[in-house]
Amino acid sequence: MAMLDVQRRVPSHMRTVPGSVNIPVARFPAPMKSDLIDLDRIASNLVDTFNRALDERDYQRIAKLFVDDGFWRDHLALSWQLRTVQGHNGIVEFLAGCSESRDGMRLKKISIDRSSNVRAPKLCTIDGAGNVQGVQFFFSVETNIGSGVGITRLVSQNGAWKIYTFYTGLQELKGHEELIYHRRPMGAQHGGQAERKNWAEKRAADAAYENGKEPIVLIIGAGQGGLTAAARLKMLGVDSLIIDKNESVGDNWRLRYRQLVLHDPVWYDHLPYVNFPANWPVFTPKDKLAEFFECYVKMLELNVWTKTTISNSEWDEQRGNWIITISQKQDDGTVHTRTFHPRHIIQATGHSGKMNLPYIQGMENFEGEHLCHSSQFPGAGTNGRGKKAIVVGSCNSAHDIAQDYQEKGYDITIVQRSTTCVITSKAIRDIGLKGLYEEDGPPVQDADILFHGTPTPVMKARQVHITALQAEYDKELLDGLDKAGFKVDRGPDGAGLLTKYFQRGGGYYIDVGASRMIVDGKIKVKQGQEIAEILPRGLRFADGSVLEADEIIFATGYENMRSQTRLILGDKVADKVADVWGYNEEGEMRTMWQDSGHRGFWFHGGNLATARYYSKILALQIKALEEGLYKYGDK
Repeated sequence: MAMLDVQRRVPSHMRTVPGSVNIPVARFPAPMKSDLIDLDRIASNLVDTFNRALDERDYQRIAKLFVDDGFWRDHLALSWQLRTVQGHNGIVEFLAGCSESRDGMRLKKISIDRSSNVRAPKLCTIDGAGNVQGVQFFFSVETNIGSGVGITRLVSQNGAWKIYTFYTGLQELKGHEELIYHRRPMGAQHGGQAERKNWAEKRAADAAYENGKEPIVLIIGAGQGGLTAAARLKMLGVDSLIIDKNESVGDNWRLRYRQLVLHDPVWYDHLPYVNFPANWPVFTPKDKLAEFFECYVKMLELNVWTKTTISNSEWDEQRGNWIITISQKQDDGTVHTRTFHPRHIIQATGHSGKMNLPYIQGMENFEGEHLCHSSQFPGAGTNGRGKKAIVVGSCNSAHDIAQDYQEKGYDITIVQRSTTCVITSKAIRDIGLKGLYEEDGPPVQDADILFHGTPTPVMKARQVHITALQAEYDKELLDGLDKAGFKVDRGPDGAGLLTKYFQRGGGYYIDVGASRMIVDGKIKVKQGQEIAEILPRGLRFADGSVLEADEIIFATGYENMRSQTRLILGDKVADKVADVWGYNEEGEMRTMWQDSGHRGFWFHGGNLATARYYSKILALQIKALEEGLYKYGDK
């Protein structure tokens, strides 16, 4: 993962989001030759000095271990908020604030982690181009409530090794560790109870919530978000029930358009506790992923009720729980209702909200076969010869649908209003994720710390360098798209697809074939024009031009997650929660996986990799609340 080597200093009060990035590495000279660097001594000296200053609560001395514009990112190790602070003053204020919290200064000490070659002290590239080297090592984190993991990157400045980036993350709560490995359940009771149930009987009773049993957490949605949250909670001993409106687990993928295949490679997509098998394809077909989700539920014994929706909801402020009535459609067509009183609800309906299907004049007069949103796309007909289709939109779904139409013989046109960040899946695999999420890469848990342990401004600057390399790699294709009239961009500030995903949630296409079809003229492009009217058999644009169509698909994305909150839980809840997704002023995600603004309500979403990492952060907060280690409003 590379990094841009210089950016202009921007005052912190002006950085409302990490669009203008402060990367001061150009002022750091390259250190001595690697064979003259005693990595272990450098790491040991830093850790010893850090721990002594921590013991003495000398936060000024800790801050001076950092370069002037160094970063500290913390995910629950010191604070119940997700924080990234920068600069000496920011670090001192952060540590002082943690000391004044209900728990006081939770951090007790750090220790170098030498458990593997990945984690042990090593040289690393700071600027991505190899011009500036640094020292990187993992460390264990001990706090008064639990333990965690950290990673730091040091640079040589004026003959001294200083911290450039520092990450601390909570992994376990003391006395409430995950029920895995040495703490796994016995799984059997031997003799003495003639009426005891066997495993299958107990499992069925638990999943049905018999005898008045109720879940502590109700999770809405059985996609990767819901499943990963439930898995993390189960390992912490917190009972949860997932409800989903679909017929079967995995239908959120299974029911999507016929040719859908994940654009992320398998090494990036593993789920908690269960990696994909060694023979799993690099890119996962939607139906195969749906089957894996079903297996995941069975293997981890997660409680899921399908064909189930919320029919009534209310938050009881005095008792601190929800009053939720759910309705489940039975096989005989009847509807069974039940009321639960969970203390927490997790909305895991995807990182977006309801579908964004704009109304355009004349929409009701369309006489073709299909006019719908991409989420409702049934797949192209088997014989499209002589038929015309239009896809409005220019990101992943639009390209996949256009490719499906083209392969079935349709005359297909993509309508692109602005620009799209396009990167081939091969460039992502061979450049973007190289050395991190790949066949011979580090274990996925370590890769996640390497990735998420990097502050967002630094990660964004790295992505500028990566995006430039990928654009050079894809140059022929990108030039061809430009000639074909399809306009591309390199993401916010040139920081590429990943940054666009976290800042906007869309606006990109990972090419798996459709771009070449555009270059070759097999998929046509109408660019830069607003749609003025839908005709009975086509579209009229603002410039007066007309495109004929038998089918029109709007791949126009989704609204904010709060729109789905409003539909499911009502205005009272939706009006209390803050904006969702996108970066806050520190470069942390807004509202996701943390205090939403409404007690007992949480958002969880994102792709498989994002759900894997943040599901633990979410579950730890809920467990801490349940055990009285954390109260709403605590910092």
